[in-house]
Amino acid sequence: MAEHESLEFGKADFVLLDTVSMEEFMANLKLRFEKGRIYSYIGEVVVSVNPYRAMNIYGRDTIEQYKGRELYERPPHLFAIADAAYKAMKRRNKDTCIVISGESGAGKTEASKYIMQYIAAITNPNQRAEVERVKNMLLKSNCVLEAFGNAKTNRNDNSSRFGKYMDINFDFKGDPIGGHINNYLLEKSRVIFQQEGERSFHSFYQLLSGAPDSLLHSLHIKKDPKAYTYIKIGGQIKTSINDNADFKAVADAMKVIGFTGDEIQTVYKILATILHLGNLTFGVDGDVTLIENTKQVSVIRDLLSTKEENVEKALLYRTVATGRDVIEKQHTTQEASYGRDALAKAMYERLFCWIVGRINDIIEVKNYDARIHGKNTVIGVLDIYGFEIFQNNSFEQFCINYCNEKLQQLFIQLVLKQEQEEYQREGIPWKHIDYFNNQIIVDLVEQQHKGIFSILDEACMNVGKVTDEVFLQGLDVKLAKHAHFSSRKLSPTDKSLEFDRDFRIRHYAGDVAYSVVGFIDKNKDTLFQDFKRLLYNSSNPVLKGMWPEGKLRITEVTKRPLTAATLFKNSMILLVENLASKEPYYVRCIKPNDVKSPLLFEHERCRHQVEYLGLLENVRVRRAGFAYRQTYPRFLQRYKMISEFTWPNHDLPSDKEAVKKLLQGCRFDHDVAYGKTKVFIRTPRTLFSLEEQRAEMVQRIILFLQKVWRGALARRRYRRMRAALIILQAYRRYKVKSYIREVNRRFKNVQSMKDYGRHVKWPTPPKVLRVFSSWIFLDASFRWWAWTLIKGLSPEETLQVRAKVACLEALKSQRADLGLQRDWEGNYLKRDSPDTASSFTLISSMLQRKDKFMRVLFSCNVRKINRFHKTENRAVLITDRHLYKMDPLRQYKPMKSIPLYNVTGMSISSGKDQLVVFHTKDSRDLVVCLQGMVPANESRIGELVGTLLSHFKRLKRKLQVNIASPIQCSMNGRKCTIIVEPKINQSQPDFTKSRSGYILNVPGN
Repeated sequence: MAEHESLEFGKADFVLLDTVSMEEFMANLKLRFEKGRIYSYIGEVVVSVNPYRAMNIYGRDTIEQYKGRELYERPPHLFAIADAAYKAMKRRNKDTCIVISGESGAGKTEASKYIMQYIAAITNPNQRAEVERVKNMLLKSNCVLEAFGNAKTNRNDNSSRFGKYMDINFDFKGDPIGGHINNYLLEKSRVIFQQEGERSFHSFYQLLSGAPDSLLHSLHIKKDPKAYTYIKIGGQIKTSINDNADFKAVADAMKVIGFTGDEIQTVYKILATILHLGNLTFGVDGDVTLIENTKQVSVIRDLLSTKEENVEKALLYRTVATGRDVIEKQHTTQEASYGRDALAKAMYERLFCWIVGRINDIIEVKNYDARIHGKNTVIGVLDIYGFEIFQNNSFEQFCINYCNEKLQQLFIQLVLKQEQEEYQREGIPWKHIDYFNNQIIVDLVEQQHKGIFSILDEACMNVGKVTDEVFLQGLDVKLAKHAHFSSRKLSPTDKSLEFDRDFRIRHYAGDVAYSVVGFIDKNKDTLFQDFKRLLYNSSNPVLKGMWPEGKLRITEVTKRPLTAATLFKNSMILLVENLASKEPYYVRCIKPNDVKSPLLFEHERCRHQVEYLGLLENVRVRRAGFAYRQTYPRFLQRYKMISEFTWPNHDLPSDKEAVKKLLQGCRFDHDVAYGKTKVFIRTPRTLFSLEEQRAEMVQRIILFLQKVWRGALARRRYRRMRAALIILQAYRRYKVKSYIREVNRRFKNVQSMKDYGRHVKWPTPPKVLRVFSSWIFLDASFRWWAWTLIKGLSPEETLQVRAKVACLEALKSQRADLGLQRDWEGNYLKRDSPDTASSFTLISSMLQRKDKFMRVLFSCNVRKINRFHKTENRAVLITDRHLYKMDPLRQYKPMKSIPLYNVTGMSISSGKDQLVVFHTKDSRDLVVCLQGMVPANESRIGELVGTLLSHFKRLKRKLQVNIASPIQCSMNGRKCTIIVEPKINQSQPDFTKSRSGYILNVPGN
């Protein structure tokens, strides 16, 4: 039973229908088609409905799903039947065959291509070059045979107009090593005539559409199909076929297969010759028949590489031998036209058979010795026309329907035989199955001396003028009492048949009326010996080789050639014998509608095909005893979870006993039979009940398995994480210890080093210590190094270091020259103005006694702005308690003092200027520019900022330092802006008034 398909898609196997009736069968077929399930089973037979759309079910992923799987394990598919045939061939060393049947447009050719594709895909896992070559040629041969054997019909754009049976040979490893193709009954009448809306063979249109201009010129043809009588009907039809691309694909395929350049050129010449033959017209001049367009004769002579007079003679005369005398009989215009058409048909048929033979020469197994290489096994693929019923059924339809009768007979016989053998093998009682045996119809056609073919051959051998009506009279006489034959003479009241024209046969698929018009000519298949000699005498060796019988002289007596009917009958008998010797698999193709719609399912159209394919008959044979059978181990594998006695494993003596226990527990014992190796289930209802119970249990089992598996995964993950954590911890400890030992080794003697280990490089810490090391170890190390350096400093040196650190923290990367490399003296007025140093010292001492300050923090000459917006030279003295403004011109007389607690912040620029703004609580900011430095370019801004910051920090007070440009300040309560601008030829910095405040002009060079 096909798995993974719910009942919403219908029954995947028609054997499992509740009741076997045409209505049930059609309803299930329609449901599956509408749900996009184009494949179904009847036991081991695949029923395929043409979807008329591309389906994504043939890719590499799908191939892998079916590779090596049993037929019932996956949903129905062509790949399943192909794999079953391949496994039977490989495992049991048995020849197999796949028979594909159905009417034109049902998808037979596509099915055969997908089967070939699957077999090619699953073979040669070692990619041996020779096997790949064989596979490639087998696939390419399809392309070539389709071009020359397929045509557009009203039912199908790519209809096979011949039957094809391909044997694929495999070595003992199961790899393809060659093949052989047999072709049957090419519809050569299509070369000269097509129904309205149909085309001739693809090869003609591909040549005209795809050949380069140089090739067309050499063949004396042009691209317009309407210019050629034989194909002009098809040339007016618009079709989806891309003849241009197909021409290139076929040409490439022929090269890959091994056709030589001369052979391919000869093929094109034969096609062109046939086109030119169709344009030949005959006329009469008195009693003489002549060719009206003689230019065509010279073209044909050129293409056939023969003499022009020989071409004309063969077309207008027939050479007849009477004893030792040879006479030339002139054709009438009607006979000349008949001979021309017969030549065109024969040339195309001979070309097609030569192409098949040439492919066989290349792909056939060569130098294979079974004693050395092992047994050579075969898979055969039969793609042959299905049953045909047209408005006008002629000789071709009669042969095709006879072929289907033979195949149907074989099909039923083999299915019955397989069923009976299986029942006997398993020890199950066999009961007789009623079915329609179509042997009576096969005998009606092929029986010696009494069959229709024999009567037709007798009519063709009669002396004198033999007509189709004479043949029909013979049928009426010899088959008058046959239950499956009738004609208007035998059934006068049947007005659907015409007198002297029609006869009817009751086929297994239904009644078909045939018109005898053309039966005699088509059976004789007469081609004058003159044409054979003409073509044999060609100087083209390829063309000459196609007509070996042309070497016979006219006086040489030869046997009467076999008729077309006899040849076809013999080929069918050989085909059936060949198929019967193999293990058969079947693909039955159905055409859902005539308009090639992917949505339309025409009930009556499909019902008719189901009838003539004998599908319901097949279901009845398969269902006659038991609907389902399976080996005990596989049955248990699928259903053992239903019973507590068999889940998860049984302890009963055998699998058979376990199956009995399971079915007894389900109370199905009355509906089953137990064979030696298989259990047989009679009704589908029992099987569906088992499936429902299995589906319910599988869900519970899955939940249980998920729970157990998730628990196992969680435990495994925990153990792994725990083990990983232990290893990680041990590794971390090892890395930390190694790091600490390395640190101890490197810094062991740093106290005795000159720079206290400043030059020693820290080792790279492990990842676990990377953050910790950078923040803790390095910080502690630097603190120790700094402490070691500064612990020997004097109090004054310590204060200077702290001031520099404060400066660096505040101004680092914001101002270039901070003066960190020099000593910070603080009190610079004594050094900068040695002439007035005594006056400054005196005033400083006086202020110290008065204000009780402890220490001078900073002093320097400055340029300042007074309250009248004037600039003047002053000096500033900053102590630990006040900021004093002094007038250096008046012996440093104190002008005004600002208590340091009143100072809230400082603002400086980011440039090299010495501008400083002291911000006060009362918004009376002091704006000064340091000047008079010795040396002149010395920067003291960094020292001023660092000293005040360090002092404020000791007092635990905050001093805000701003680095900005321009600088905002408040002068006597008025907001103003100070901008620093360089000025050329400016010797000393100086302030000037601006609209928004002040500008400090500094030297610009």
